[in-house]
This record gives sequence, structure tokens and C-alpha cells, in this order.
Amino acid sequence: MLYTLRGMVPDWASIVVSNMLLAGTFAMALGAVSQFRGQAMPWARMLVPVAAMTLLFALFIDDYRARIIVAGVLAPVQLGMVLWVLWRPQPPAQLRGAWLFSVGLGLQFALLAVRGMLAALDAIPLDGLMHGSPMQSFVFMAAFVVVILTSLGFILMAKDRAEADNRYFAVHDELTGAANRRALTQTLDRDVARAVRAGEPYALMMLDIDHFKVVNDSYGHHAGDQVLRHVVAVLRERIRAQDLVGRYGGEEFMLLLPNTTLSGGAALAETLREVMEQTPCMHEGRSIAVTVSIGVCGAYLENASNWDYLIQAADQALYRAKAAGRNRVECADLPRRAYA
Repeated sequence: MLYTLRGMVPDWASIVVSNMLLAGTFAMALGAVSQFRGQAMPWARMLVPVAAMTLLFALFIDDYRARIIVAGVLAPVQLGMVLWVLWRPQPPAQLRGAWLFSVGLGLQFALLAVRGMLAALDAIPLDGLMHGSPMQSFVFMAAFVVVILTSLGFILMAKDRAEADNRYFAVHDELTGAANRRALTQTLDRDVARAVRAGEPYALMMLDIDHFKVVNDSYGHHAGDQVLRHVVAVLRERIRAQDLVGRYGGEEFMLLLPNTTLSGGAALAETLREVMEQTPCMHEGRSIAVTVSIGVCGAYLENASNWDYLIQAADQALYRAKAAGRNRVECADLPRRAYA
């Protein structure tokens, strides 16, 4: 609006303020992309070009060529910083939106840089902003195209991220990043069916953090959350790639161990118990002792639909471990002919 009011409003408004707002738009794009990539707001890189654009346009308010050259340098620098943050140090996961966003900014970058270079070489007419030259017509047309492309690109990036988050949290616990109950059930359906076909054993652990309520009461719920994350991290470091750690509920976790016998699961459970006991959780400079009780069940199942029996047996073993004093491992007491 300020551009189109040139000659009808004071020059400081149509020239200085309008270009300050344009630079501010590019600065906000840099801030938006930085936040989208999980980075801190780059206030210096946002504000310095805006201040420079404002001061230089005020200085060259009567020199149209100088203003085009300034815009042809500062604006591409701003746009280049936006593109750098978007693609570095690694490309974003939302590629289709990022490419559309980049095409829009790239077009604006090229347009302003070429226009500034032509002005510096005295290769375009300089009769004023509203001069009806092909270059000016292309500038205004491209400006609208850029707004549409970059807006659609950013919307697509946000949409793709939201969809990815929805897919992730559909199968992961938000606090710990472990598999959630739904993912555990889906994995059991798949893995146990495969184990039955292949005649392989399948083991399952139920693990409970000892005296977790005391941790929350003594250190606060933030410390309790950190303990939950700590337990998952320790478990993940000690299991195989094909194994799965899931949060079954509260402070109770489930470990799925394909092609593992009861004796193998019990040995792993004892290792995990010892490691957990020897690895305190650090929270705000304080060391919080963490121990766990574990119930283990391992079986050669004859029917893929019987996997819920594994959970019941492991849960009963866990109850015995807690009743026997905690910080211990108990195995399911099941018929030898069916389990190993």
C-alpha cells in the first residue's frame, strides 16, 4: 500500500517505512524458519539488516539508483540467511514444502540481486518506482508469486510435520519416547505370529521402578519424569536392535524379546537389574538411586493368539519380585514342556 501511495504520502513513509517493513518481513521469515528448525531466535541476524535497510534508505531517500542497489544487496543477504537456516546443517524432513518455500525465496533472491546489479551497471531505466518498464512489471508480478509460493510452502511444511508428529505419537510414549501400549500390542501380534510359524521362543519382561512414588514425593514430578526417561535410555543401551522397550503404564515397562528363551530372558533381566542399580539418575546436579523389579516369561507358543498369556505370566512374576523385597528378578513358573 505504501509503495502504491508514492507521491501521495510523504517520501519517508512510501520509501523508508515501506522498505523497513519489507526487510522486517524477511527478518520474520528468518525467525519463523529458525523456530521451525528448533533453533533459537537469531535476533542479531534479524534486526541488523532491518536497521541497515532503514538507515540507508533514509540516507539515499533522493537517490533511486542507490536505493535499488542497497535493496539488491541487503534483501538477498536476508533471503540467503533464511535459505541457509532452512537447509543447514541438514535438509528438513518436510521436503515438498521446503522446496516450494525455497523456490519462492529463490525467485525473490534472484530478482532483487539481478535488479540491483543492473542498476549498478546503469542497465535499467531509473525514472522511479512506478515507471512502466518491463522490469518494474516483472518485479511486482513476481512479488505476488513469491508471497503465494512461500506461504504455501510454509503451510505444507507445518502440515507435514503435524502429520509426522501424529504418526509418531500414535505409537510412542510422549514423555519417554518408548513404544506405547498400542505399539506393544501391534508388535506382539506381528512378532508372536512369526515366532509360531518359525517355531522360535519368545520372551517378555515386565519391569517396574521400585518406590517410584517416593521419588516423586522427595524430588518432585520433574525428577520423576527424568527417572522414567533415564530408565528407558539405560534399557535401550543394553538390548538388541530387534528388541522393543515400551511403557506399559505409569512406572511399568514392557520389553519384547523375539527368539529368546526363558533362560536367556532371565539372564538379560538380571543384567538390566544390575546395570540399573549401578547407574543412578542425574537430575539438576543430584544423584537419584534407581532400582527395578522384573518379571520374565519365555515360551514356545503354539497359537499366535495366546500372547496375552505371556503378559499375565510375566506380570505375576513381577508381583512376586516386588513382594520378595524388590530390586530382583523373578521368572514365570510355567510347565517345562511349553517354555524354555
